[in-house]
Amino acid sequence: MTLTFHWFLPTYGDSRDIVGGGHGLPAGSAGGARPATLSYLRQIVQTAEQLGFVGALTPTGAWCEDAWLTTAMLAASTERLKFLVAFRPGFVTPTLAAQMAATFQRHSEGRLLLNVVTGGESHEQRAYGDFLEKDARYARADEFLHIVRALWRGETVDFEGEHLRVEGARLNRLPDPVPDVYFGGSSAAAGGVAARHVDAYLTWGEPPSAVAKKIAWVNELAAAEGRTLRQGIRLHVITRDTSEQAWAQAGRLLDGIDAATLENVQAGLARSESEGQKRMLALHGGSRDKLEIYPNLWAGVGLVRGGAGTALVGSHTEVADLIEEYHRLGITEFILSGHPHVEEAYWFGEGVLPILRGRGLWQHPQASRDADEPASIPFASASAR
Repeated sequence: MTLTFHWFLPTYGDSRDIVGGGHGLPAGSAGGARPATLSYLRQIVQTAEQLGFVGALTPTGAWCEDAWLTTAMLAASTERLKFLVAFRPGFVTPTLAAQMAATFQRHSEGRLLLNVVTGGESHEQRAYGDFLEKDARYARADEFLHIVRALWRGETVDFEGEHLRVEGARLNRLPDPVPDVYFGGSSAAAGGVAARHVDAYLTWGEPPSAVAKKIAWVNELAAAEGRTLRQGIRLHVITRDTSEQAWAQAGRLLDGIDAATLENVQAGLARSESEGQKRMLALHGGSRDKLEIYPNLWAGVGLVRGGAGTALVGSHTEVADLIEEYHRLGITEFILSGHPHVEEAYWFGEGVLPILRGRGLWQHPQASRDADEPASIPFASASAR
């Protein structure tokens, strides 16, 4: 199976430095921020499409712009790129969410993917009027996806659960195709939801041995439900022509961050209820020392921002090698990002993807339509004669 690559839409702003935010942290930058205007986000999605990324993940939270609205306004800027829209089940009813997805599919010609996020921080959920605790949020997500899946099958749904209730729910028009559902979570409650309802399970970038254990865990749960899942991973990336250049860039991203800022960020993240966030923190322990936690896997991003906290760092070949190592574990989808997102997309797209293509692991989505043709240089043949 060839690999699928997605890029990322920084709807909280972009920068040549690491932009913070997520899991209860306010968005911020060490300097030189690029506002998340539609014109700038348009540059990112058009770059991603041109380079061969299949989709773009758009985050959700109080620290960024709304994912549904932003991606709907950007869809017309691209022809092929899909939008992996993150949303929280507790903030919209299942019938409305199913209808929104169907509408998005029609108007975008089938370019919606959905990333279900239960919400990792109770204090942020309460700001939106959601007062359920963590395990209850997963139970609600289970009910939510049960209803949504039934509606997408064209059923009339009567359902009364612990958290959700609908009567006579039905869609006037079904989504075509039904959007794939992506989902991540490291707790026991998350595993059950993934096994029963989702198409692709996502993990954050841990060392391969830890990723292998997580894949085995969720695959076993899915098998018990009579299902199989695709496996994906969320990472940052810093790739350059040489390893030295890549690691110099990684170091530069932390050079301007003072000790007080690191302490404040780590204190905020330490309060997180997310099991995945706790695993990210354990990789570096709040220290700048030994941030290369596995060859070419760097935990430095997690020092200054929440969420995915690791990056692939190295030469184009080294990064391709680590991607191939994750692929051997069963990972087929990679959701990547880098600061700034336009420039880093080009570094990866022009440096790493051709290597993976040469190994037979990747193909540009438009390869058959836009096959490379040799350039004809005027007068060259005449001069040779």
